[in-house]
Amino acid sequence: MSTARNRLVSAVLAIASASLLQGCSTTPRFDKHFGDAVRANLAAQVIDPDAAANTNPAAGMDGAAARASHERYQRSFKENPGTERPLIGGSGTK
Repeated sequence: MSTARNRLVSAVLAIASASLLQGCSTTPRFDKHFGDAVRANLAAQVIDPDAAANTNPAAGMDGAAARASHERYQRSFKENPGTERPLIGGSGTK
């Protein structure tokens, strides 16, 4: 009876140690592509990687129009928006 029990204990220990060692195995399929998704997402966010070397200024509005537009934008935060009705319905008043 003792030898059968010893064999069972040995088998259980062998299976347990094999299971534990399996967790330490390498994953070459995953390691080979580690970080590819992050690098692909970073590359997708860059429109022009040589933009810093471009010394040609961007074409757009003339200076007077840009300044007036910026001043109008800044004033919009200081002015009272007025007495507009909210778009939320069902306020509960008559």
